[in-house]
Amino acid sequence: MTIASFLSRRRRALVIGTATVLLHYLAISFVGARIGLAPLTAPDPEPVTIIAALHAPAPPAAPVPPPKPTPKPAAARPRAPARSAPAAAAPVAAAQEQPEAPAEASPAVASDAAAAPVQASVAEVAPAVEPAPEPPPEAAPAEPVKPALKVSLPPSAELNFDVARTDRDGGTWSGLSTIAWKQAGGAYKLSMEASVSLLVARVNLVLLNSEGTVGADGIVPRLSTEKRRGKTQTATHFGGPDGKITFSASERSYPMLAGTQDKASFLIQLAAIGRADSAQLASGVELFVGEEKDANPFGFVLVAKEDIDTRMGRMATWHVARPPRPGAYNSRLDIWLAPAHNWYPVQIRNTESNGSVTTQTIRKILITD
Repeated sequence: MTIASFLSRRRRALVIGTATVLLHYLAISFVGARIGLAPLTAPDPEPVTIIAALHAPAPPAAPVPPPKPTPKPAAARPRAPARSAPAAAAPVAAAQEQPEAPAEASPAVASDAAAAPVQASVAEVAPAVEPAPEPPPEAAPAEPVKPALKVSLPPSAELNFDVARTDRDGGTWSGLSTIAWKQAGGAYKLSMEASVSLLVARVNLVLLNSEGTVGADGIVPRLSTEKRRGKTQTATHFGGPDGKITFSASERSYPMLAGTQDKASFLIQLAAIGRADSAQLASGVELFVGEEKDANPFGFVLVAKEDIDTRMGRMATWHVARPPRPGAYNSRLDIWLAPAHNWYPVQIRNTESNGSVTTQTIRKILITD
């Protein structure tokens, strides 16, 4: 056998083998495409990301028993890719992830929400785990403000009284007292002095002075002083820069309210209230009064309309009283106002808690205007 004959035979076998391999390759590719296998040379497919969003059912429009919950369909499970995605695709897939759907409210919370009053339309109510907040309670209505008392100040005058005192042990005393009231140019001055007679002498027991202004609310005190026999004089200041009532004999202080009076001025203020409108006395009057160490509301009530005997003759009066006030003062104060005499106080009686009684009865009225 020659070399040429040998190569010819080998060439024929090589061609037949190559053709056989090619036919097998084509057959495998054809069958793989028919049954869904990816070609061996096809690029790797991108991973498929399936997003499942759960939507809670809308709440019922009326407070009726909630319907039976329908079973939630299971999310479709994604088919695994034939091959894992390249590492470079992992950040993209992570960026495409969605947040988890909110969990459904428990049946107990849902029933509570259905029983609560509806505050908004059904379209505005979103299902939530926590119930809707209740509306804030309405504020309690404010107490009605008492109207300001009408006043008409009486003319300037000097009032002289007889004083009779009976002590708790039965002892009796007699004396004189004076109220001097003067108003002019929007200001006023007022003094009260009481004394007792001992044999041939008179002994001053107490001296009160008050000064300030007059206006729409009547008397507006600024300074009141009190001097009692054997004691140091005390002072009470009204208003001032801080708008308070302060005391020289006490560390207390109070806001100065409209119509506030002192121990002397409240008698003339009562006369001004009666002169302006007697119906105010009939319905009761309360005045805030600053004393030597404290301040308290003095509530006066109408007792009766009475006639009393005086050195000036028999007088028709309105009897008003300030009963004891527990925790503030223990004495009772009775005042008789005379409508025919500018409503001046014509009799004043102080009944102390120990039983002592001091009565002042008018003997003379002198108009000084």
